Amino acid sequence: MKVSKGVLKAKMLEYFRRVEQSGEELIVTSNNVPTLKVIPIKKKRRVEDVFEDLRGKIAIDDSVMDLEIREWGL
Repeated sequence: MKVSKGVLKAKMLEYFRRVEQSGEELIVTSNNVPTLKVIPIKKKRRVEDVFEDLRGKIAIDDSVMDLEIREWGL
């Protein structure tokens, strides 16, 4: 999404809400030259939440663990 500084000044709250809701970045231009980028801050997710859909679907074989231990010299 692109917007000129003048338009952004007049409708800043509207554009900020769009960025928040869509997660899309906003490029601010001056004389059609990009000058600023507004991006939403992403909330940190717990590791458990990121891999939640894989829980119970992946199994680690003991041979893989042995290999990792040998590679690291543990």
